Amino acid sequence: MQYYMAPMEGLTGYIYRNAYHKNYGGVDKYFTPFITNKKLNNKEINDIMPEHNEGMEVVPQILTNRVEDFLCIAKEVEKYGYRRVNLNLGCPSGTVVAKKRGAGFLALPEELDVFLGEIFEKCPLNISIKTRIGKESPEEWERLLTIYEKYPLDELIIHPRVQKDFYRNQVNLDAFQRATEHSHHSLCYNGDICTVEDEVRIAETFPGIEKIMIGRGILKKPWLLQEICEHNQQKKSSVVQEICEHNQQEKNSVGSERGVQEQVICADKARLRAYHDDILAGYASVMYGDKNTLFKMKELWVYLSDSFTNPEKYLKKIRKCERIKDYEICVNALFREQELKES
Repeated sequence: MQYYMAPMEGLTGYIYRNAYHKNYGGVDKYFTPFITNKKLNNKEINDIMPEHNEGMEVVPQILTNRVEDFLCIAKEVEKYGYRRVNLNLGCPSGTVVAKKRGAGFLALPEELDVFLGEIFEKCPLNISIKTRIGKESPEEWERLLTIYEKYPLDELIIHPRVQKDFYRNQVNLDAFQRATEHSHHSLCYNGDICTVEDEVRIAETFPGIEKIMIGRGILKKPWLLQEICEHNQQKKSSVVQEICEHNQQEKNSVGSERGVQEQVICADKARLRAYHDDILAGYASVMYGDKNTLFKMKELWVYLSDSFTNPEKYLKKIRKCERIKDYEICVNALFREQELKES
């Protein structure tokens, strides 16, 4: 199984990707938060610069419904050595959808068809698509899938919800099943992979699928891929497997079962702290002032707090912090006084 990291606007930029790759790894392909400007701004350029993404396979994601803009962005990212891009047809944000972009474009299948026809004819890069199954109703999926089948997609990443679901309600596995039966594209599943059991369920339900994209699950529990690998040690995910084998050797080197547990808990917490500190240092190095840096860290804690047993009182203090010095005191207390959630 190959594992992709889903792009999340404001969260999974190059500073986050580098910290994750250094401390956890195991992701076969990263996707950048979406690019919307046909003339890339400094933030977008920094996010795709090769020197900011060393050792990682990264795919720039484009969000637009205009052929000219798509082609201009693709031309710009090509200058940095990229040979493939991803078209965002899945973002459910109200402001994005109101402009008929992201999942909002799915409500205009005829216009989407024309758009795809032109970009596949004119763009020299490989193009993949990340999509939802419709805007309002799953009944839209049959038409959309028929459109996708007309074009030479690099791969098709499917989040089987409609736009109006946002991230609520159950994923529509029947819609994904339809894609496995009627699509000739290389498919990737995306949606609600937050535990080992979630991954096992998808892998067993769709045994022909070899690619899974994970977003919120990794933000909530950065060691999720490690747990998945340890559960499926016979599977062929070489990078993750190397991490698992290394961790297993560390566990086996301890004499007693209690000693093993204590060492593993300590190592897991130390790794999580190093990951957090790398993200903090990365933002502090490029952002002006404590407030801007802490704004980014507070966004991360919306998800990262889920790693701990009882984080609520610490989160309240973190949200109130306006200086990095005070923030670090709160984070130190959280790591010292609380445990990581058990699998």
